[in-house]
Amino acid sequence: MTVITKSLVSNCADCPIRHRAVCARCEADELAQLEEIKYYRSFEAGQTIVWSNDRMDFVASVVSGVATLTQTMEDGRTQMVGLLLPSDFVGRPGRKGAAYDIVATTDLIMCCFRKKPFEKMMMETPHISHRLLEMTLDELDAAREWMLVLGRKTAREKIASLLNIVARRQPAFSPHGAVVFDLPLTREAMADYLGLTLETVSRQMSALRKAGVISLQGNRHVTVPDMARLMEAAGDDSDGGHLI
Repeated sequence: MTVITKSLVSNCADCPIRHRAVCARCEADELAQLEEIKYYRSFEAGQTIVWSNDRMDFVASVVSGVATLTQTMEDGRTQMVGLLLPSDFVGRPGRKGAAYDIVATTDLIMCCFRKKPFEKMMMETPHISHRLLEMTLDELDAAREWMLVLGRKTAREKIASLLNIVARRQPAFSPHGAVVFDLPLTREAMADYLGLTLETVSRQMSALRKAGVISLQGNRHVTVPDMARLMEAAGDDSDGGHLI
């Protein structure tokens, strides 16, 4: 792990996640209070940020990069249960330990806050507590949506749904233009996350490419020429709802 000095990171006003993160509604004086308790950490791809049940003395927002949330069963079997993308919140105020293994799948930068002072600010700063509640409810909605993806969608729809999620979280995302991104997961990790075999993931990615829904350079560099076509492949309409 590398601790980054503040001089190497843009200030809050220039932060790429400023209007989506837990501090989105903070006023200037509240941002100044957060400045006093924050620091930055970077992790290399493949590096473990925290193990399940380890003590966490910080909470954080993902500034750039992607991490996975994984649970391990008593017999050693593991299951990826979530992704952390830019602006997502890491950690639980009021809880001493981590609920999951958190691993960086790409190079990652996090804006961290010391937990005790952050918990105190939550009590005193409605902008932070309200935004965190909103983000938590959004996460709950996303988890319920993912239950549908895993339980009812076809393999092709699952792959397209995952690509849709990643595409929509790109900083320069536009629903009306091409979206270009590097897929943060290997084929093996996609298979684990989606409950598919590696062969099925590879086959469906190739099928989406041949159909012109996506184009690929190598295994990771993805271009979506038309988001509407990707959403149709995912079984969703243009508003994000499900096609009947």
